[in-house]
Amino acid sequence: MARRGTAFLVLVSVFAAGCTGKAPRQAEDVDSAAQLPITSSIPAAILGEAPPPRGETVKYLTGDTMTRGYLSVPDGEGPFPALILIHEWNGLGDRVRQVADAFADQGYVALAADLYRGRTGSNRDENMALVNETRGDMAAVIANLDQAQRMLRDRPDVTGKVGVMGWCFGGGIALSYALGGELHDATPIVYGSLVDDPAELAKLDHPIYGTFAELDQGIPPEQVERFAAALAALGIDNDIHIYDAVNHGFWLRVDEDRAVREGPARDAWERLVGFLGRVLR
Repeated sequence: MARRGTAFLVLVSVFAAGCTGKAPRQAEDVDSAAQLPITSSIPAAILGEAPPPRGETVKYLTGDTMTRGYLSVPDGEGPFPALILIHEWNGLGDRVRQVADAFADQGYVALAADLYRGRTGSNRDENMALVNETRGDMAAVIANLDQAQRMLRDRPDVTGKVGVMGWCFGGGIALSYALGGELHDATPIVYGSLVDDPAELAKLDHPIYGTFAELDQGIPPEQVERFAAALAALGIDNDIHIYDAVNHGFWLRVDEDRAVREGPARDAWERLVGFLGRVLR
């Protein structure tokens, strides 16, 4: 498969703030979170109400018995588009597995990748150690995701279209992979680290989705707006929103502050479903 340049970016680190802290505003237009209607479905996974994961553990790295992803497949014969999910800074846990199930319900073969070789962190120090170790070998990260993508493309129930998305640490990795990994078809970023250098972003060759938080000090709205402006100037198809009155981590854990987070999270989910349907189907 075609490959982009191998110069990987060191993205702005936001992990000291964590992925579970308390950014719709679209590059220029601001909508209050309180004004977002709460009228349609939202994945039970991000509400903390999903049943146990129903998919299967898979080993997708050649010669590596420690790395174990999680695969969830839609009902029916397919073929289906595929989606790789990249976990937060604490590693692959059940919340991300349950979101993979939610995407399978939407008709995607969903693979939750494992970048920590089966390990998870239980506190800030452990999480940061895992982040730093992983970021220190981006060639291994790209190789991991390349093999994940090949595994999906080799499946007879996959159409050949693949998106790669992530949250927090995983969102920044998704952007790095979009700039340096094997070609794929879509990159959704949920409050992940950004770059706004047009020379780097010019390497992108597919649509970008982004959901961010107004109160996120690690990825402030001004940086998101520069990112969106750079994409627009380059003619890169994008759907970038900043949600008011919420902070980093709001989407994956609505249950931690449902009154504030549910409206923005629902809107972000509806945008994401629409984006993936438009780009991958």
